Amino acid sequence: MKLRPLHDRIIVKRLDGEEKTAGGLYIPDTAKEKPQKGEVIAVGNGKKNDEGKCAPLDVKVGDSILFGKYAGTEVKVDGEEYLMMREDDVLAVIEN
Repeated sequence: MKLRPLHDRIIVKRLDGEEKTAGGLYIPDTAKEKPQKGEVIAVGNGKKNDEGKCAPLDVKVGDSILFGKYAGTEVKVDGEEYLMMREDDVLAVIEN
């Protein structure tokens, strides 16, 4: 199934979190926090401005992003977990 978000929403797949601490200790699955880093899977057309025209989004498919801890809504499609959020919830785009 293919998802197409509406307006200024984006769909993000979380990237795996760290397996061990800086000191070399392994973190069990039950103690791990959900990562705040992800990859953009799909983007909407953009938000409409006062004139009724769509303003394009700054993020695009394939971008690696940082987002807030409680940002977005978790959705599960075909056994995969995704986050659906507004572009405003994105804190930064990671550039290589």
